Amino acid sequence: MSTRTSALSLITRAMLAATALTLAGTGMAHAACAEGLTPLAQRDTPSGDASAPRLTLLNLIQAAEQRSKAVGAAKLLADAARSDIEETKAGALPTATLSAAIGPSGDQMEGQKTRNQFQVRPGLTVSAMLYDSGRNSHLTQWRTSLAEAANQGQISTTEQVALQTVILSFERDRYRLHAQVWSQYAAKVCTLVDSLEQIVATDRGRGSELVQARKTLQQVLLSRAQSMTQLRLTETRLRRLVGDSLPEANGLSALMLQTPALPELQSQATGASSIAQLAAQADAADSLARATDAGNKVQANWLVSVAKNATGDHAGNWNAGITINVPLLNPAAAPASTSARLRAEAARVQRAESLDALQNRLAEVHEQASAALVRARDTVTVLKSSERVRDDTIAQWQQLGKRSLFDVISAEGDHFNLRIAYVDALHDGQESIALLYSLAGSVKLPLN
Repeated sequence: MSTRTSALSLITRAMLAATALTLAGTGMAHAACAEGLTPLAQRDTPSGDASAPRLTLLNLIQAAEQRSKAVGAAKLLADAARSDIEETKAGALPTATLSAAIGPSGDQMEGQKTRNQFQVRPGLTVSAMLYDSGRNSHLTQWRTSLAEAANQGQISTTEQVALQTVILSFERDRYRLHAQVWSQYAAKVCTLVDSLEQIVATDRGRGSELVQARKTLQQVLLSRAQSMTQLRLTETRLRRLVGDSLPEANGLSALMLQTPALPELQSQATGASSIAQLAAQADAADSLARATDAGNKVQANWLVSVAKNATGDHAGNWNAGITINVPLLNPAAAPASTSARLRAEAARVQRAESLDALQNRLAEVHEQASAALVRARDTVTVLKSSERVRDDTIAQWQQLGKRSLFDVISAEGDHFNLRIAYVDALHDGQESIALLYSLAGSVKLPLN
């Protein structure tokens, strides 16, 4: 090498010195060229079974729902609300109470001695509601509506977990394809570097082109490393939801490409779990208001009580009857009833506001999904033109010498950046479509 460089001019010596410094920092690039950058692309070739990606995603959703502590907590709250219904219903049933009094007692009549004795006095009381102006019925309906709200809350929580799983799965596929595109780009630049190394071996004056090509390779490898990092981070987040075992993420790039009609989505949204939950809360507030009013009306109960002395003369007593309570003056009743009715009205207004916001949100996301898919289709058209440009440019550079290396690298960069843009547009559209279905009801709908 020293024998060759001795014949070069000072300018050429300086250029080669710079080239040598660049080569010292490109060990990773050379290793990448040696490996060929093909394992990722080969591993991620989609399978021929079109239903496999859907089944894979459904299995991931099921695993996430089973593992989610938030879903488990929501289920426990729904179960507790159903138990509250049973408690309220039981308020109308008879109750029995066993009591006992143990201790000394005494009595004295005029002109007689005091009688003292130790008593054991058991007693039994049975009572039940006879009439309550419908209060218990309204309370039961209140509890039933709260249970429905809790049930809708469980559905909403489950849907959020499912949507998060779908979005992370799409993000995983996005970065997988990013890494694959960057790998193919790097392989292309590696081929260019190999060609330039052969050229520079006979024409030292083109050493700067080799430096430029190696710099481009380093930049591409850096982008590939960033995509791999994002892929690993996404998989870490996905494992937290579904567990350590992750299936291959093949075929997800063409899973949700049909944008549903907006009017149909907005119609379905009226029954979405978030809206149904607010409706149930409004019904619960109405029932509580009616129960509050009934509590200030006539109440009647029947009662039977038996008590007996277990010591001494074994005397006992019993009584039975009906107790009637008629409220005459209760200053707190009117404010309590007004408060309950205002809360019911507030819940209805909140539901209307939430539904209106949901309808607008659906329109926004629908526009985003449509625009993303149009962008993906337009990018395909540009990609075809880009493919012709890059082929012509490299042919002119290799054969005719009418193009510079900068033109070649620029054409290659434009082409592969367009491929990245296509991947992004495709996944942006699919994530928006998944969000549309989730907002309107269930993200599982297009997967079943």
